[in-house]
Amino acid sequence: MEPPTIPYYKTEYIETDTGNKVSRKSVICGSQNIILGGKTIIQTDCVIRGDLRRTGGGHAVVVAIGRYCLLARGSIIRPPYKTYKGAFSYYPMKIGDHVTIGEGSIVEAATIGSFVHIGKNCVIGRFAIIKDCCRIEDNTVIPPNTVVPSFSIYEGSPGVFVDELPECVQDLYEAKTKDYYAKFQPRGD
Repeated sequence: MEPPTIPYYKTEYIETDTGNKVSRKSVICGSQNIILGGKTIIQTDCVIRGDLRRTGGGHAVVVAIGRYCLLARGSIIRPPYKTYKGAFSYYPMKIGDHVTIGEGSIVEAATIGSFVHIGKNCVIGRFAIIKDCCRIEDNTVIPPNTVVPSFSIYEGSPGVFVDELPECVQDLYEAKTKDYYAKFQPRGD
């Protein structure tokens, strides 16, 4: 008679010493060029391209992501690029604290401020700047080089201003991201 088998459960997420939870099924390229601020969740099938950086020697931060951020399933983060005086080059991207990026969204922004919610299936164009306390609705396309002012709601393709957010949105987004992190339970795929 064989001994009973004990099921082996492989941990779906890696948790770092700073509280980041990164899915083993995400693709992180050039991790030495990516900074995660702490307590950030990177879900299954996310892609972060830290390998796309300026040519030349030295260590360079390509993607900086703040605290309590959520990169939902299938989101893609890659630094913006352009050709300047005949030379092709990538530029760094900074994402603030308490930022949610929805499922299937593609982000090539220069800067995303803190307390920002980006909905599902959005495209944030190259060198876009999204200021603090904004909401980008589902399926919105923010064109390259667009500046989204603070406390704005943008929607549509191309994304246009549709409404303002109240001044308390910072507290609401902070509470939402902290609560999501505290209750986060990876689901089996």
